[in-house]
Amino acid sequence: MRCISRVISGRKVSDGAGVDICRVIGHPGADYIDPILMFDDFRNDDPAGYVSGFPPHPHRGFETVTYMLKGKMRHRDSCGNAGLLEDGAVQWMTAGHGILHSEMPEQTDGSLWGFQIWLNLPQRIQMSEPRYQDIPASNITEFIQNDVAYRLVSGELFGHVGPAKTHLPVLMVDIKLTCGAVTIPLTDGDTTILFCFDGKLSIEGRTIEDGDLAVIEGMGDVTLNGSGRSLLISSAPLNEPIARHGPFVLSTEGELRQAFIDYQSGRLAPNQAEFLASGGPG
Repeated sequence: MRCISRVISGRKVSDGAGVDICRVIGHPGADYIDPILMFDDFRNDDPAGYVSGFPPHPHRGFETVTYMLKGKMRHRDSCGNAGLLEDGAVQWMTAGHGILHSEMPEQTDGSLWGFQIWLNLPQRIQMSEPRYQDIPASNITEFIQNDVAYRLVSGELFGHVGPAKTHLPVLMVDIKLTCGAVTIPLTDGDTTILFCFDGKLSIEGRTIEDGDLAVIEGMGDVTLNGSGRSLLISSAPLNEPIARHGPFVLSTEGELRQAFIDYQSGRLAPNQAEFLASGGPG
């Protein structure tokens, strides 16, 4: 039986070039839930709070996943990839041995809302080739079962498969429950989080509401009750040491220092100097 072991509320932070964010995982009170390094909820109806975006910056050693609910985010990176995330789209980027990218918001009726999740990688593949997946809303696996609406980004659920290609098994699904209950099958031993972003939901009698993130523990499946919408992420913990600072997440302090040396010397990513000189956004 799965139950909620902990409920986490986010903290307001500023990131990028002054973007207002609610950081749910990745702050001193909830630093790291293996393998989830960070979970940001960026929702803002005031363009002044997000319009400056995230100018060119580097990453190494992990993956970033951006899920847009409303608004647009223009992406460009040092590997030559470019795209525009719109309502309902997903970007899944593997930083690998090094990549620079920029993420610049664009308005939809003045509003911007989405999530960014950082997922750790095991040391053996942290220095893999960078990879970029731009998944439009139309390619997300959507289905309705027993009056529950699902948007499956990655993994398998009820015979359906999400479009994202992942190095390790990751179940990521947006669940809209109108009323009643639904049971989601999970893999024993996996780390599972559920972020509620509309309405109220309960698991074994404990309730979460908009803005709450539940850490779910136990064995077997998890049963959600209530009326609300949530994002569920479940993946096996790596149980490896981490060394992280700013945009880099690796396994040792030596690897972390090398990342900064490589970036400062222009060797972190292909076309690093050209990308920085271009200013990033296309």
